Amino acid sequence: MKTIKLGDTIIGEGCPVYFIAEIGINHNGDMQIAKKLIDAAFVTNWNCVKFQKRTPSTCIPENQKDVMRSTPWGEMTYLDYRYRVEFEKKQYDYINNYCREKPIHWSASVWDIKSLEFILNYDIPFIKIPSAKITDDAILSECAKSGKPVFFSSGMSTLEEVDNAVNVVDKYTKEYVLFHTNSSYPAKHKELNLKLIETLRKRYGCIIGYSGHEYDIEPSVIAAVLGAKVIERHITINHNLWGTDQAASLEIDGMLKLFNRVADILPVLGNGQKIITDAEFECRKKLRI
Repeated sequence: MKTIKLGDTIIGEGCPVYFIAEIGINHNGDMQIAKKLIDAAFVTNWNCVKFQKRTPSTCIPENQKDVMRSTPWGEMTYLDYRYRVEFEKKQYDYINNYCREKPIHWSASVWDIKSLEFILNYDIPFIKIPSAKITDDAILSECAKSGKPVFFSSGMSTLEEVDNAVNVVDKYTKEYVLFHTNSSYPAKHKELNLKLIETLRKRYGCIIGYSGHEYDIEPSVIAAVLGAKVIERHITINHNLWGTDQAASLEIDGMLKLFNRVADILPVLGNGQKIITDAEFECRKKLRI
């Protein structure tokens, strides 16, 4: 398995797990909430915060645009709601500067070509393609041509669809990370199928990540033990905030616990080579004739 350089950080074989704090739209269009979530990721030693960038008018199906929705800002169409929580240039300029000052990496999942072009105006370490767009060959290829490492998730997909996505990306770049994920929110433990991490690694020979949508931290720890080199989890400042992703997100204490658990467990695994440790040599002198 190879490594990939993300700015000042290297990920992959022999490297620490790279932690992505998925802010997504849990900021609810509020920059103060976004800042608190960036702060949370920074103080818990996570490597990166990630947002989602869409052009709502092109990303939302026509039959959903005029559906009325109750929101904290009153009744509005689903299209108006999506624009209400969408960050634009002013907000991303602020995010870019705020993250540089920490410093902490930031990036975004892109849902359409226009959003990709927008995000590429910033010096981000990678581009993320969400599970919903893994069958969109146009986005896959344009992201792969961007010159940035490509991270893409495989939720809701057949193995044949993942094969196609890997083939499309691999035509234009060798720097990519494929994420195992279950796209239900929250995901049930019995449906996580974490052994697929090893299956994907063997099938594609690339760096494998895990994007978790479960309530707790244990599956993400197991994913790291099974070989996931990148862990992505949604984060929130409070599970009770409005929004569909809040319940399946980690609060700051969960972020810290997950980081520390992985940091404690991975050294225990070792490198798989049989050796006699220094402490064992002392025991050997006493116990072997």
